[in-house]
Amino acid sequence: MAYKTPDQIAVAAVAAGEKKAHLPVGKMLVGGFLAGAYIAFAGLLAVDVTAGLDPAIWGGVTTLLTGAVFSMGLVLVLVAGAELLTGNMALVPMALLKQRATFGRLGLNWGVILLANLIGSLFVAYVFAAHTGVIGGPGSPEGSAAAASFERLSGIATGKALTESNGSIFLRAIGCNWLVCLGVWMSMAAEDIAGKILAIFFPITAFVALGFDHVVANMFFLPAAYWVGTPGIGWGDIVNNWVFAGLGNVVGGTLFVGVAYWYLYLRGAPPAQTAPAATSDSSGTTGAPQGAGGARRHR
Repeated sequence: MAYKTPDQIAVAAVAAGEKKAHLPVGKMLVGGFLAGAYIAFAGLLAVDVTAGLDPAIWGGVTTLLTGAVFSMGLVLVLVAGAELLTGNMALVPMALLKQRATFGRLGLNWGVILLANLIGSLFVAYVFAAHTGVIGGPGSPEGSAAAASFERLSGIATGKALTESNGSIFLRAIGCNWLVCLGVWMSMAAEDIAGKILAIFFPITAFVALGFDHVVANMFFLPAAYWVGTPGIGWGDIVNNWVFAGLGNVVGGTLFVGVAYWYLYLRGAPPAQTAPAATSDSSGTTGAPQGAGGARRHR
């Protein structure tokens, strides 16, 4: 089975980050919308699959199963192709550190994709969770599947929006995006679909099972819970979670993956060893690569 070594992944990651940084805004918006929707679909599936599992009987298996199902979201982003903010928190800074992107392009990329991920997540939460009957509400018949899904979603959202302190959200978010970006990083090592899926599966399963906070996932879970009538959750609680989860995700992805692997494999390396590879970057980037044909590069 063909694969890239870590130093080859680092080269591919810089090329992917450069492509992402220079995407047209329209493609950032469409790709970001799709990624937000894909993560939301995975969250909706995870709630539905694990609804009704009694923690007294199933224990940690419930969260493990939630994570296993939720990994579908990043599989869709990376294999189908979309723009996910949390992955870009590692890849675009690597391009910046190699002088193939600017702070302006990084800020534009993160800002546009943050907005697009939010729109995609809210769309799925409002249309497919709150208005399809997949998730029930406070008035759902006791013992029904709808009641079980409502209880499961409400439990997840209440924990994230009301129970966790801001410091806890921030630290959990660091751990989350460290693992998410490792999933992105390792998927770039694989040259086949099965390898990519396997590389994604374990880190994503781990972050969800550990109860860590992913800002884009929370763009689905918290508004969906609000719209189906979960008691005690307001928009102030939701936005507060997003702020601290987003800040923690930046630290986890940028520092512990992007900067760490730039330092290990790219800092001080000869230019010939850091030229973009001709193979696919496997990063989910939409659009054609920059480079030949007059495309601008930053040296």
